[in-house]
Amino acid sequence: MKTLTKITLILALIFTGFVSTTMAQRTIEIVGTDNMKFDVTNIEATPGEEITIKLTTKSNLPKQAMAHNVVVVDNDVDMDAFANASARARDNEYIASDYEEDIIAATNLAGGGETVEVTFTVPKEIGEYEYICSFPGHYAAGMKGTLSVKN
Repeated sequence: MKTLTKITLILALIFTGFVSTTMAQRTIEIVGTDNMKFDVTNIEATPGEEITIKLTTKSNLPKQAMAHNVVVVDNDVDMDAFANASARARDNEYIASDYEEDIIAATNLAGGGETVEVTFTVPKEIGEYEYICSFPGHYAAGMKGTLSVKN
């Protein structure tokens, strides 16, 4: 009987650990449309939290003309300079290679009807981290949001 109790206790601990691990990760679903806006412009997170950003593009235009991504950038980056440099980086999915060390997370580009995602660990430093679509002209049109990291 003691063995059965121990096995039950071990299984309960394993299951509890599994559930708490899988429940700790959140998924934030964002939609990007032809009006060059994200439908989610603020994400609140705690330092060190693991989150997934899932981006779906709703567009009838060809991918070459209208695609979206989500790029979360460190909070000390000049966003205008980053967006301008990235808009010229067509061969690198519109991510400027000079800024790759400043990127916290980035999805691939998604054309109409496509969904892409990225899972990452939120920075441990409290603050505001901007995320943008780096496809040419989209940041300038207002396709951006803020990852607010707070306790």
